[in-house]
Amino acid sequence: MLVLNRKKGEAIIIGNDIEIYIVEVQGDNIKIGIEAPREVRIYRKEIYEEIVEANRQAASQPEEALSRIKQMKGKI
Repeated sequence: MLVLNRKKGEAIIIGNDIEIYIVEVQGDNIKIGIEAPREVRIYRKEIYEEIVEANRQAASQPEEALSRIKQMKGKI
């Protein structure tokens, strides 16, 4: 893991096309801005973990997942 110190207004570059800015620092909270190509998906870690788990469950129970999808389509 790389650990960097940054101040408000400073940034880091990841690869050639992802830039992370420190927008605001208030106590323990830090606001960051991320510039990346549209095709790069960016998630908060806890949301990403939920997506992975939902995909894992759907893969292990395809009939149940298909039934839930059909129910959802009926509500739209």
